[in-house]
Amino acid sequence: MIAAHLPALQVVLPLLAAPLCVLLRRPVAAWALALAVSWAALAIAVALLVQVLDSGVVSYHLGGWPPPWGIEYRIDLVNAFVLLIVAAIGAVVLPFARASVAAEIPAERAYLFYALYLLCLCGLLGITITGDAFNVFVFLEISSLSSYVLISLGRDRRALTAAFQYLIMGTIGATFYLIGIGLLYAMTGTLNMADLAERIPAVSDTRTVHAAFAFILVGIGLKAAVFPLHLWLPNAYCYAPSVVTAFLAATATKVSVYVLLRILFTLFGADFAFADLEIVTLLLPLAVFGMLMASTVAIFQTNVKRLLAYSSVAQIGYMVLGISLATTTGTTAGIVHLFNHAMIKGALFLALGCVFLRLDSVELDDMAGLAKRMPWTMAAFVAAGFSLIGLPSTTGFISKFVLVQAVIEDGRWYLALIILLSSLLALIYVWRVVEVAYFREPAAKAGTGATEVSEAPLAMLLPTWLLVLANYYFGLDTSVTLGVAGRAAASLLGAAPLGAAP
Repeated sequence: MIAAHLPALQVVLPLLAAPLCVLLRRPVAAWALALAVSWAALAIAVALLVQVLDSGVVSYHLGGWPPPWGIEYRIDLVNAFVLLIVAAIGAVVLPFARASVAAEIPAERAYLFYALYLLCLCGLLGITITGDAFNVFVFLEISSLSSYVLISLGRDRRALTAAFQYLIMGTIGATFYLIGIGLLYAMTGTLNMADLAERIPAVSDTRTVHAAFAFILVGIGLKAAVFPLHLWLPNAYCYAPSVVTAFLAATATKVSVYVLLRILFTLFGADFAFADLEIVTLLLPLAVFGMLMASTVAIFQTNVKRLLAYSSVAQIGYMVLGISLATTTGTTAGIVHLFNHAMIKGALFLALGCVFLRLDSVELDDMAGLAKRMPWTMAAFVAAGFSLIGLPSTTGFISKFVLVQAVIEDGRWYLALIILLSSLLALIYVWRVVEVAYFREPAAKAGTGATEVSEAPLAMLLPTWLLVLANYYFGLDTSVTLGVAGRAAASLLGAAPLGAAP
């Protein structure tokens, strides 16, 4: 009986647990509740993925009202895959959170942090699972509003400015999306995505639908931090509490990229977006500029959080590049990198959270000689950095290998050289951190004092290393990640999965 309601429970559990955290008020009790709910959400996500793999698309009708009259939760391979990574990151981050939150957020606000964390998780899961275009907006606002407050909890007063900037940009993005959905509703009379996909072709040559497509594309581009709509992201990641940065970097932009996939391939269809409107002429240059320019800017950053923030903009460029090709191999590369990059950035930002706990800083100069005092933390950072660069046996290598394969298949061999150049730029900015931590002597007054710094607690190291090891496990065994991503891409394009027999 419960199994039949798993799609609803995926959203309802964190939504109901959030106000309970406020009622509990005690930080330890709120943390324990959030931990239990996040792991339950992961178990549900795994069960849904298995169900989709075994039985096909799952359609859940809220209140028993059939679509398009009622709201539908619709789970296929694409969003089941995204649900898994969002829930997994949410579950892995929370064990790390207890010590990190206690160090960075006043005790009297800790329970509010866990309530907002669960609301943000609820919003991200809801965006991914819903089959209703307006419901995407509702959950987008739930996740965004909670994100703004989570970012503002940072100790640096600039966190307030970063949160306000994100609020303005996020509101503009959500408004653009809502205008686009309103225009589609005016032309089709429905909000259900599957129903919209059937009705849009009949009115696809109208200016209203073209305008709706443009509004939605810009709105989601802002939320996904697609270059050059990324201006809110560096400050948001830099000044937010460490746990918030790790969680948002690994999930929020990935969910927005998923919505971009849905809009292009499910709602409007590849023929309309790529053949009629030739959106590739816009997306592909933006992806390339994002990969190169953001990576270049990252090299010159002195704050490692900001460095990785610009790196995230570049990595989103990889995803958009794969999607813009509108081929099975390219879309597979975009989807698998969405999954892989979540693990990479999650591990890197958790390692930085360990550093911040001990140094009260993530400035490069303050990290001089840190590898001798925090060997496990810096080893985790380096190992995850290898995956970001794309060394063999890592998930980053798998993503870039499939993407290179996609651009060569598409006859755009010059893009393979650009991917290689972007990877070399990643090597430079990762090496900057390695050089400072391993080969430079600590300054006399680095952080809290060179002789006082010790290794991070085990409760923070274990989640960090879990994500690091996942980067190597899924880099060696691609049956789950690449296999599911290939089938998901094929379902979006109506083609044979990557690697399938002709």
